Amino acid sequence: MKPIDGGICAVKGVKAWGIKPGKMGLGVIVAEGNAAGVFTRNKVIAAPLVVTKEHLQKHGKLSALIVNSGNANAFTGEQGLEDAREMASMLADALSLDPEQVAVASTGVIGRRLDIKWIASNLLDVIASLKADHEGSRAAARSIMTTDTTMKEIAIELDSGVRIGAIAKGAGMIEPNMGTMLCFAYTDAKMPSASLQECLTRTVDKSFNMVVVDGDTSTNDMVLLTATGKSGIEPVPAAFQQGLDHVLTELGKMIAADGEGATRLIEAKVTGALSDEDARIAAKAIVRSPLVKSAVFGKDPNWGRVTAAVGYSGAEVDQHKLSLAFSDGKNMIELVSRGKVQGTSESALSLLGEIMGGSKVYIIVDLGLGESSATAWGCDLTYDYVRINAEYTT
Repeated sequence: MKPIDGGICAVKGVKAWGIKPGKMGLGVIVAEGNAAGVFTRNKVIAAPLVVTKEHLQKHGKLSALIVNSGNANAFTGEQGLEDAREMASMLADALSLDPEQVAVASTGVIGRRLDIKWIASNLLDVIASLKADHEGSRAAARSIMTTDTTMKEIAIELDSGVRIGAIAKGAGMIEPNMGTMLCFAYTDAKMPSASLQECLTRTVDKSFNMVVVDGDTSTNDMVLLTATGKSGIEPVPAAFQQGLDHVLTELGKMIAADGEGATRLIEAKVTGALSDEDARIAAKAIVRSPLVKSAVFGKDPNWGRVTAAVGYSGAEVDQHKLSLAFSDGKNMIELVSRGKVQGTSESALSLLGEIMGGSKVYIIVDLGLGESSATAWGCDLTYDYVRINAEYTT
């Protein structure tokens, strides 16, 4: 496996473009093949997800995707569904495609009607600019940004020659539950839809579903995976799974690091759990905790907040067996060892404060009870997070 340039357009059979002239954005990706998707479990589900799920369930294939930013088209009733279907039809008509093989995605403000006229007036220009190169991938990645400060894209080539590329967006309203804000992944492997779905579901559970920025699950979470088959290669399942795991995990880290107002990436690893689920919920509790996140932002060596978060997570915990350490990737300090507090001196707390000031903060918890482990990613909670969300629509 090796990283390559090109984003989604590094994958054979993919063309993309997008525009972002202001708060509104519009993107199109053309790639035909078997497809799979995972979607939010929020019971308030946005119209484009309803439409895209219907299309995938009918055919198991996609030919193209149309996506807008600036408006979520969520909580918009029957009109929202009509608008989402109109988006699919507009793209299908322009490209002579079956509208039921067009995916639709939206992100932005909830509860406001989509400006379908703006989309219609800009769509043909986007289609005319479609490119099968890195410029096309970057334009599409830029078009889906809302409060994101960086584009999120990645591409790799497996040893077999199969390529996997993906773009994503997400910075706020992030605790994915079967998806992330938006992620569109592509491969040129030859694979049936059922295999793609199995791989995607497995990967999302260990990548995007372990990312927390603020604990809110979006109405628009969507991850799509399309296989163009253009490489002509049927990959070894384990190798493809490993590659997809890498791609989506790296995107998940990018989302966590770019959390609204964030200054630090937090990685919480929990080992020694009795079960995989215990490890997962304990790790997510750490990166979800506003108190832990605030302490990291302030470089406040208040490590007890981590043990408290693990304790209320719902995981099986014995405080007499728990161990805790912090690291910045270079320095490490052990604070608790099998229930006994280690880091109480001024010098230890000073070192902890320095570690918490790094761009990446690693929190390592060993529950000392079993063999299961999990890793979650999040970010610090800053003044800017409150400012951004206090002014989101104004």
